[in-house]
Amino acid sequence: MRKVFCFGELLLRLSPAPNGEWLRKHVVPVYAGGAELNVATALSRWGMPVRYFTALPDHYLSHDISDYLLQQGIDTSAIRYSGERIGTYYLPPGTDLKNSGVIYDRANSSFASLMPGQIEWEILFDGVEWFHFSAICPALNENLAKICEEALLVATKKGIRISVDLNYRAKLWQYGKKPVEIMDRLLPHCQLIMGNIWSANSLAGIPVDENIHPGATRDTYLDHAAKTALAIKEKYSACNSVALTYRFEKGNGIDYFGTLHLAGGNYCSPLFTTKQILDRVGSGDCFMGGLIYGIYNEHLPQHIISFAAAAAFGKLLEYGDATQQSASEVESLLKAYE
Repeated sequence: MRKVFCFGELLLRLSPAPNGEWLRKHVVPVYAGGAELNVATALSRWGMPVRYFTALPDHYLSHDISDYLLQQGIDTSAIRYSGERIGTYYLPPGTDLKNSGVIYDRANSSFASLMPGQIEWEILFDGVEWFHFSAICPALNENLAKICEEALLVATKKGIRISVDLNYRAKLWQYGKKPVEIMDRLLPHCQLIMGNIWSANSLAGIPVDENIHPGATRDTYLDHAAKTALAIKEKYSACNSVALTYRFEKGNGIDYFGTLHLAGGNYCSPLFTTKQILDRVGSGDCFMGGLIYGIYNEHLPQHIISFAAAAAFGKLLEYGDATQQSASEVESLLKAYE
């Protein structure tokens, strides 16, 4: 099997308990994460061959992390050891990366310090079937936007399938470029685009009904998803697959479903619901991993979207950034909702 190549920044997440409890107990859980690493971890858990690229400083902490990833079944041979620091972020358990309480400490990290022309994409893409990145990478700085473009040009030339997660992080787009201006250089290379109707608006300029919520039914959201997917495919002709998610909080719980839009039709997952979630981080990454897993293995469209949504929902019931679910556990969860 040819490999899936995931490209992005590895971040250490420090997850202090609220109200100063972490200081009194002298304990702060640490998770190795980052959007693309979370996808790579899910794929490896599900038996997929996956290679991961990031940049880390050349010291023992980085090598501990690399060894840990290798133990997870991830090919770490592409990791570049350069620069001076590992990016981190702080987020209390159970909160979301879109929450105003997230604190990033990733400026001048090894990954953020990468420069165009440094990465030998022709060599790294040997034996690669699929390239995955997210909109977080080009959000960091203009050099990384250029590096993403370098990778996409080589991947396109080599006939490698390309996917992107439209992760929108307003706190990261701070270098004077509008997100749509940058993403319009990258999205034309992508065959699979994943996000939601709001991130598609922020990153690709796709129209969104800002007043959709009052009185909206599930059919209303499905109709909007179909319109958004069609607009994406019309704007970016290489794109043949669009997947969108809907996640609605209800107290401490959540309602969740996803849609998949192909040339042959539109598909929707079951509605997943729970009264209590454990951790919001990484759910979208798990959804992305489920899409890649299903499409790569040529599953039927309905099963692709149902598996991806079940995996994402299952991640909400786990602590940490990356899922520990096996494929069989995801299938069991899905059966309970079909």
